[in-house]
Amino acid sequence: MATSGAVFLGGAHGTLALARSLGAQKVPLTYITNDSPLPGWSRFVGATIRWPGPNDERALPFLLEAARKHRLEGCLMIPAADPEVRLVSENLAALSAIYKILLPSWDALQWVCDKPFLYRRATELRLSIPRTYDIASMAQASSLDMVFPVVLKPHMGGGNTRIARAKVVQADDRTSFLAAYRDAAEQVGGQNVVVQERVPGGGESQFSYAALWNEGKPIAEFTARRSRQYPVDFGYTSTFVEIVDEPRAVAAARTLLSSIGHSGLVEVEFKHDCRDGTLKLLDVNPRPWSWFGLCAPAGVDLGAMLWETVNGRATAAATARPGTAWMYLARDVVSSVTLMWRGSLGIAAYLNSFATVRSWAAFASNDLLPGLIELPLTAWRVLTRRLLNPAGRRR
Repeated sequence: MATSGAVFLGGAHGTLALARSLGAQKVPLTYITNDSPLPGWSRFVGATIRWPGPNDERALPFLLEAARKHRLEGCLMIPAADPEVRLVSENLAALSAIYKILLPSWDALQWVCDKPFLYRRATELRLSIPRTYDIASMAQASSLDMVFPVVLKPHMGGGNTRIARAKVVQADDRTSFLAAYRDAAEQVGGQNVVVQERVPGGGESQFSYAALWNEGKPIAEFTARRSRQYPVDFGYTSTFVEIVDEPRAVAAARTLLSSIGHSGLVEVEFKHDCRDGTLKLLDVNPRPWSWFGLCAPAGVDLGAMLWETVNGRATAAATARPGTAWMYLARDVVSSVTLMWRGSLGIAAYLNSFATVRSWAAFASNDLLPGLIELPLTAWRVLTRRLLNPAGRRR
């Protein structure tokens, strides 16, 4: 099947960065979304198509019909957000008949996307994970012996519930835990709430393995540190990420991903536990991630390599340049001020961090509009989704 262009499903900053990477290769791009319009403002995206979303019963028929209606047959389809990843993976056979897709089927991918499955597989492979409590009901939550603080998170990413948007909720004692668990269970079901110990440390303790895989083997890979994030304790998003060498993350990620025969882009998140010195597995993102824009400036252009791979061309070996950084300026200012207030970040260190930045979340000198539109777009989304939406204001 010829691969004549690429189709992105959902996403925001990661999608924008991948669009710029593929756009530099002169690849025709189409963006299908029911959420953020940001990637559609890129000069590299030829068309933006609105659709009912990945959780709608019409989602699969829409994508099948879109191929005919918009002449997308043979295009590379890249799901760029968690619900879209699941939709494509679960319907891989039907979609692969029309689109080119580099992603495992759901029977394999579920083992890294669904957190209870992920932690079970990690335990089988003897990879370190945070202590995880087996809780599926309020009765269990009330009676289980626990060590606080703990964190609660949905079993899978994506969705528009409060806990999905927050990603992580901390509880410091049993009273706050029971309230948080009850609230989360009402939103996603008690069996879909993951409860874990809180590993100490902030963004400076979090590391990521980033890579492109094909047929169970890595094509290119590197590691980075999530040095700052927003919010600073449990990051909804990275704000300052820099290339570092962390061989333990590489070894653990290879063990995990080879166990499912992975293919496609992937980020695996870890956190260093200062109490025992281990690197503990947190999450897996088989899609473009928020700081994907760091790849090309660091010397490992995973977007270009993805395009070469699906077209059957060999990719040249690449090594990431240490110290190269990515910044989400608007949110990093807030995070940095918070850290300065706590006394854990000096003004000089903050200013010096700009010297290593080679990529920004939205700004690019050759693609100006997304950088100009991001701040007013973010303000509008906060206004409409949180301040003017009673459900969005609830904690």
